[in-house]
Amino acid sequence: MITTLIFDFGDVFINLDKQGAMQNALKLFELDTFDDDMVETNIQYEIGKISTDEFLSFYLSKFPKLNRQEVIDAWNYIIKDFPKYRFNFIKSLFNDKQYRLILLSNTNDMHIDFIKQNAGFYIDFKMCFDQFYLSQEIHLRKPNKDIFEFVLEENNLKPYECLFIDDTKENTVTANTMGIYTWNIDETKEDIINLFEIKNKLF
Repeated sequence: MITTLIFDFGDVFINLDKQGAMQNALKLFELDTFDDDMVETNIQYEIGKISTDEFLSFYLSKFPKLNRQEVIDAWNYIIKDFPKYRFNFIKSLFNDKQYRLILLSNTNDMHIDFIKQNAGFYIDFKMCFDQFYLSQEIHLRKPNKDIFEFVLEENNLKPYECLFIDDTKENTVTANTMGIYTWNIDETKEDIINLFEIKNKLF
């Protein structure tokens, strides 16, 4: 029996524009692809190994024609909106008290600050979860196995009692290999609020 629901954040609750953000950044940096040091810096920032100032300093040093705000805007370009009806959905689940609710997101301070500024209900949203894990704070990231081991151990969970919802296939593949039920949500045609309409297909 499923007792715990583990949710990703982006493209589950928040709408993202991954492709648009990628193209916008490449245009800004005048590149065809991201350099290896950029990819590694992004990962280090996402797991909290470098600070926001260190992250921005790297990009400003690499692209001296840019200013701080241009880099910040390019980084936050990926975030579109946070529909309130999805907040209402998780709030309803919280009030029902039928499941333990956990958020597990690869994210960072700048993205969270941007969301706080643009979604007035962020704090209330966060309070709906029993645990709220952000990669930058726990120094782990999906799809690595250790982040799922961390969640299971920290909360004394059995994998087969958990359902993990994420839009990224490699993340759900890792979770599934560990015995966790998964929903690799297709944000282009599926919505988290319809979870219980399709749950019989998931487990």
